[in-house]
Parts: sequence; structure tokens; C-alpha cells
Amino acid sequence: MSLWTAAILALLPPLTLAAVLTWRGTPGQRFAAYQLAATIAVSVLTLLTFATDQASVIDLALTLAILNLPGTLLMSVFLERWI
Repeated sequence: MSLWTAAILALLPPLTLAAVLTWRGTPGQRFAAYQLAATIAVSVLTLLTFATDQASVIDLALTLAILNLPGTLLMSVFLERWI
């Protein structure tokens, strides 16, 4: 097991906790958990690029990082209007 794989495995419990809080919790907790999950997912995908030695995986991380802002804005509009 390489150092990169160990770092990915270390980030999986916080990602799991953020995913659980995204499904359950108050709307404020869900919003914060969504942000945390997206940030951890970008980190995991970036580490996966180094662990597998495939440069194409970094495109997924960059796409998720770019689409995180519009997703956050849409979620905040939904929370404001409907909840």
C-alpha cells in the first residue's frame, strides 16, 4: 500500500460521515455536510490521480470543483424557498 492509498483510506470516514449528515439532519447541517462532502471528494479524486498514476482522473476532480459552486447556489436557493 502506497502513501497515496493510505491518505485516501484516511479520508473515507469523514466522507462517509458527511454523506450521512447530508441525508439526515437539519437543513443547515445538510448544507454544511454537502460542502464538506464535495471538498473531501475533490481531495480523494486528486489523491486517486497520484495513487493510480493516471492523469485522466484529475479531470473528474477539476470538474467536481468547478460544478460545486453552482450546486451550492442551487441548494441554497432551494433551502430558502421551500424549507
